[in-house]
Amino acid sequence: MPRTARIKSVSGYYHIVARGIARQVLFEEDADYLFFLKILKKCKEEEQFKLLAFCLMENHFHLLVKIDSGMDRVMRRILTTYAKYYNTKYERIGYLFQDRYKSKAIDSRSYLLSAMRYIHNNPVKAGLCSVDQYRWSSWQYYDGAKGMVDAEIILDMLGGKRGFMEYSMYAEHDPDDGYFEFKESNRLNDSQAQEKIRNLLHLESGTKLQELDRVKRDEALRILKDGGLSIRQIERLTGITRGVVMKA
Repeated sequence: MPRTARIKSVSGYYHIVARGIARQVLFEEDADYLFFLKILKKCKEEEQFKLLAFCLMENHFHLLVKIDSGMDRVMRRILTTYAKYYNTKYERIGYLFQDRYKSKAIDSRSYLLSAMRYIHNNPVKAGLCSVDQYRWSSWQYYDGAKGMVDAEIILDMLGGKRGFMEYSMYAEHDPDDGYFEFKESNRLNDSQAQEKIRNLLHLESGTKLQELDRVKRDEALRILKDGGLSIRQIERLTGITRGVVMKA
């Protein structure tokens, strides 16, 4: 079945989202977020598009860009480069991202502004923290930081930083709700994770997995991943290396 053609934006503005396949975690640790931002910055400089906002969540990310041509090329470059990095680092094979990235054409000032607000408020909607406390979004560039984000485009529309702050307060129903809504996995703390291990595997501790043969061990690891434990938690609580956990 042929793919549906993307709607082209007359203004060149797009809200772009990509998510991990089957809600696969994309960013396991700070170094992963930083590497993705390094790719994004390099690609922006070489492809010469405008970046107005971004937010990197655990299993998906949002971009707000102005790009007149070559969006598929740009996104293919970003996604492919990051997938190679991730799969190599975590000894993983296969697709990292689900299907094609999603994009919505933006052809009005009001929709551009609400898309920016929606992107920055993703951590709030996920119950993680307030916008100013989240490390992996472009909010900091609107709050005085200098760097890769073309914040002046939005700031000029809103009359500067004060107007931006007033406009950017969390809005429960922005236009992108539903279309770009991705739930973050609910991370368990270690006590909850240990309880999951006991309930799911009927083992007194995670380290008992080391005593199982490979087939039974890998089956148990899959059960724990499906049960909501993160890769890092499984590695930490079982003593089994990350590469083995990822491959299971």
